[in-house]
Amino acid sequence: MAKNDAALVLFSGGQDSAICLAWALRCFDRVETIGFDYGQRHVIELNVRQDFLAQLRATLPALADTLGKDYVVDMSGFGALAQCSLTEEREIVFNETGLPDTFVPGRNLMFLTAAAALGYRRDLNHLVGGMCETDYSGYPDCRQNTMDAMQQALNLGMEADFVIETPLMQIDKAQSWAMAHTLGGDALIDLILEHTHTCYLGQRDTRHNWGYGCATCPACELRAKGWTAWKAQA
Repeated sequence: MAKNDAALVLFSGGQDSAICLAWALRCFDRVETIGFDYGQRHVIELNVRQDFLAQLRATLPALADTLGKDYVVDMSGFGALAQCSLTEEREIVFNETGLPDTFVPGRNLMFLTAAAALGYRRDLNHLVGGMCETDYSGYPDCRQNTMDAMQQALNLGMEADFVIETPLMQIDKAQSWAMAHTLGGDALIDLILEHTHTCYLGQRDTRHNWGYGCATCPACELRAKGWTAWKAQA
């Protein structure tokens, strides 16, 4: 895609959204970011996302030259509605539907609606998210058909022309590490390792070769597995 338009990136502070931000910076003339305090179990991602943005500007100024404003939206009451292991201190288990209870029902739908409201006002018609249906836990709001339906609903409801961009949708974690390297080389890989956070439990006291985390939750295991596979191929 050539640089030809403006984008709003749903940037959580995690690995996937960081890669999507780098992708958007390669593709669009103007890029802004949005994050959400939705009553999550910990605020580590919200904290490291500011570090990542600052380090991105300092370390990769040519890549970050189209990076604009950042917004953090207070949706802290949503956690009380969702009530899962990402919004409460409890063990991660699988529920009766077969999904891990790290699934936050309605979260991506809510995020995209809020992002579209901001995008409408800021004239940011591309909404970029890290949803992926290849290497994930089966979350229904990460599937391509959900994104297609959401795009249609937003455009009908706002009489707008939004495009939901999901550059990671059809690739696995190893391929996403490879994408990051293509987009920003070793410098971007180092930023992701040091200044993003994926661990569901919010642990940041141990630095592994793939970054920080508990190394046992599903998110850490997926990140570590992808890193190992990518390094084996590199």
